[in-house]
Amino acid sequence: MIYKRSSELFQQAQKVIPGGVNSPVRAFKAVGGEPLFIKNAKGPYLYDEDGNKLIDYINSWGPMILGHAHQPVVDAIIEKTKSGTSFGTPTEIETKIAELAVKMVPNIDKIRMVNSGTEACMSAVRLARGFTGKDKIIKFAGCYHGHSDSFLIQAGSGAMTFGTPNSPGVTEGTAKDTLLANYNDLDNVNELVEANRDSIACIILEPVAGNMGCIPPKEGFLEGLREICDETGILLVFDEVMTGFRLAEGGVQERLGINADILCFGKVIGGGMPVGAFAARNEIMDYLAPVGPVYQAGTLSGNPLAMAAGLAMLTELHENPEIFKSIDEKTEYLHKGLARVMNDHDIKHTINRVGSMISIHFGDKPVYDFATSAASASLGVFNKFFHGMLDNGVYIAPSAYETWFISEALSYEDLDATINAANKVAKTL
Repeated sequence: MIYKRSSELFQQAQKVIPGGVNSPVRAFKAVGGEPLFIKNAKGPYLYDEDGNKLIDYINSWGPMILGHAHQPVVDAIIEKTKSGTSFGTPTEIETKIAELAVKMVPNIDKIRMVNSGTEACMSAVRLARGFTGKDKIIKFAGCYHGHSDSFLIQAGSGAMTFGTPNSPGVTEGTAKDTLLANYNDLDNVNELVEANRDSIACIILEPVAGNMGCIPPKEGFLEGLREICDETGILLVFDEVMTGFRLAEGGVQERLGINADILCFGKVIGGGMPVGAFAARNEIMDYLAPVGPVYQAGTLSGNPLAMAAGLAMLTELHENPEIFKSIDEKTEYLHKGLARVMNDHDIKHTINRVGSMISIHFGDKPVYDFATSAASASLGVFNKFFHGMLDNGVYIAPSAYETWFISEALSYEDLDATINAANKVAKTL
């Protein structure tokens, strides 16, 4: 494929934007080469500035469940724009989408709109601290909750060690309140809780991880976390920025039958617009200003364009629950096809899948946490696979540590084209 125009635009962007991108993973640093600049998208396809058509498995990192430029969402945005783009005042549509979200998602009474998944997770942790009167949090290595200071923490020298900053600009004071645990390791969590029982406000995690590849919770893991929290008064926070309204109408809580205390949502709730939200039961949410003492605010929170897009998206998902079965079946079909190709060419691999999230790891050992994901990530193999798929018209995440997202807009012909592309690339690995 020809990427001349994208290359020119990348050179131009680097002069005025750090690294030429406004979010680091877009820069292709992990896979080499230069990023594609996308001109437009429709349904399951991206079209870049050089006119290349690509089958999309990023889907704006999750929210395009119904495909790009889905007509009811587009129409809702256009119509709402005619009335103005931002007021900084309450609007009726905020209540409508909140009512629908509360109806769709189990175990929540109220929801607060914000502007990103990062802001949702940051606010959820502040709320948990304010509600419990405790300072520390437990997060899991490999789970990403945005770029708030509390979350940019890497593991210390042992299970009892406080985290250390993973980015300049994050203070040691902030880092000391974040404890690192291993995903899918209840014993490790119990050790941390026993050592810090009276000072932990919450445990936050992706209940199905998507930022170290797709990694499902082991049987009993989420149940064990729920039990720990019930026994200690620690709040359980599910970051459902990726999984919310995707794995089921009610997200992971519905699909796996485990209730969290606070939920965080992201782009899905705005139909792909810049939006996020966090939600909980009344007694927790009523700790938020202006009712309670925990302050959180945002001029663009509940922006009418984002609310219109989100209401159109959630309404369609709510009224057509068969969509979830359909995208699950498409993901299973892709899984079987990719596995067949890799087996035919004797390529070591592990494929993880939950619902419409899937990832391929180039190793033959089970992948169940960040360490096993990193150990199986044969980056040379993945990078060849990524560029090979790109050259064959398939756009997957430019990182070995990201899940693929399946959209309902994908046809079985698109899935077959993807499997055929993988077959061509597999011959070269």
